[in-house]
Amino acid sequence: MSTPLLDRTAETSVPVHEVLAARWSPRAYESATPIDEDKLTAALEAARWSPSAYNAQPWRFVVARRGSALHTDIVESLIGFNQTWATSAGALIVAVAETVDDQDRVITHAAYDVGQAVAHLTVQAHHDGLFVHQMSGFDVAAVAARIALEERFTPLTVLAIGNLGDPSTLSDQLRERETAPRTRRALTETVIASA
Repeated sequence: MSTPLLDRTAETSVPVHEVLAARWSPRAYESATPIDEDKLTAALEAARWSPSAYNAQPWRFVVARRGSALHTDIVESLIGFNQTWATSAGALIVAVAETVDDQDRVITHAAYDVGQAVAHLTVQAHHDGLFVHQMSGFDVAAVAARIALEERFTPLTVLAIGNLGDPSTLSDQLRERETAPRTRRALTETVIASA
């Protein structure tokens, strides 16, 4: 199935890389085609090469393809609102932070570094034609139990990834959000000090 792409390119205050300006987080995913494994692998590889403090690489990923029992379990851990749309994504990826290393030292920068890795994954995915939507609305304990994580690992976010779907398949509320103009606070409000 081919879905016409919505032009959601951001109207930036200064030019930025086209992939960054065009990247957005949809909720409409094409539910019939399996995830492209080469593109998924490239996104994970981009995350692998993300920078991290001391090269600690405190990120791990759990990849659950649509149709698998693991995908079903992760969908069930999502809050109801996210369940209504995320089940259609080609895969759900749980981004996990290693918060304590194997020598029992706290990794204070773990969440920051995982965020960088997810950003790299997201940009690579978008470059290759996949779309990513990050979610914080999920039951962390349920996911940790399902994948039998050691206590030193903490699930931080769930990412829906796949091909863009048709917004008309969404509820009225979600369709409106899907097609509404993109907004951000002004750059002058984001930079709180500059000398």
